[in-house]
Amino acid sequence: MKLSFNNVAKHFGDLHVIEEFTREIASGELVALVGPSGCGKSTLLHMAAGLEKPSSGSVAGDGQTIRGPHPERTLMFQENALYPWLTLQQNVALALEFQSVDKKKAAEQARVWLENVKLKGFEHYYPHQVSGGMRQRAALARAFISQPKALLLDEPFGALDALTRMTLQDALRDLIRQQGPTVVLVTHDVDEALFLADRIFVFSPRPAKVLKEFNLVHHEKTHDLSEFAAIRRDILCLLGIHAEQDEFAKNIEGVGV
Repeated sequence: MKLSFNNVAKHFGDLHVIEEFTREIASGELVALVGPSGCGKSTLLHMAAGLEKPSSGSVAGDGQTIRGPHPERTLMFQENALYPWLTLQQNVALALEFQSVDKKKAAEQARVWLENVKLKGFEHYYPHQVSGGMRQRAALARAFISQPKALLLDEPFGALDALTRMTLQDALRDLIRQQGPTVVLVTHDVDEALFLADRIFVFSPRPAKVLKEFNLVHHEKTHDLSEFAAIRRDILCLLGIHAEQDEFAKNIEGVGV
């Protein structure tokens, strides 16, 4: 699904959040939105999901103006939002049941997707019985089970420890390669953006404007981010973070990057 933001502005009363944002996100592309807290990144995501309407301008999916939520566009939050009284399988199956899929068929698909995210054997566990990383894997399975054309991710791994976050970034990248949705990722983690994204938009403080766009599509993506050192420094500088504050920069400079 191609997502188009056409002269989008958003304000809440006297609070101006976004000003004249115009960008196209190609079908199958992964774009990361990076910027200060409260600058309007999540608001853009919610407009793409159909949960918010622009104050002016328009947001479209495949040329059709987005006027409300639709299963083709799935939004995933930092909180896994699993229902505590349902098992992992029941939570994942619910995404299909909401679309009037037969309950038995939904359960079968949920089992398949839990296996896809390496949760085979945990189908009948409840959310409180598994780790935070496992709950977020179940949330990924629920996001992908309806095979959305656009996946909208709002800090999906922000609450996890560093090792679990990296593991889930790998899992997410594999699922995206297999399913091919258009992905918009809101993140405060510059390394996560560099690892996952084809393009990165760096935003100013509110009201949000794109300060700079980085194209990473031709770069090899591994957790060794040394090849991104210069881009990373540029992004951090735009965010007001100087190299001497950044432990990663110190470490890679020590090996001659």
